[in-house]
Amino acid sequence: MKTVIHTLTLLVLLVSNRLCTDAKVHVHVINRLGDNKPMNIHCQSNDDDLGYQKVEDGSETTWSFSVNFWGTTLFYCDVQWGDSGWKHFDAYDANRDYDHRCHSECRWMISEEGWLYGYNQEDENWELFSFQ
Repeated sequence: MKTVIHTLTLLVLLVSNRLCTDAKVHVHVINRLGDNKPMNIHCQSNDDDLGYQKVEDGSETTWSFSVNFWGTTLFYCDVQWGDSGWKHFDAYDANRDYDHRCHSECRWMISEEGWLYGYNQEDENWELFSFQ
């Protein structure tokens, strides 16, 4: 009986700790293509479709969410500009981002060269990422 009570107590502590630490995550995708090039973007998760948006040069799109209880939240985006085809990247992947790179603020930037940069909140620098 003691083992069951200890197990339940531990489970309650883990659940309450997880619920208390799940603040909102804010994602920003910034268009820095230059030459007044607009960018089309479509972002979604398994639960939320943010729709298609046009982001003007120098502007950004942003959204917020809470990581799900299981820690499996994934938001992915497709972007396109000019004559380029659609390019894909994961804007938030709990497995990659939750404990390190962008626990509360995920910033992405598409540069003039068409490169994808992600801001590492922990190291405070921009990192080059590949489109998928």
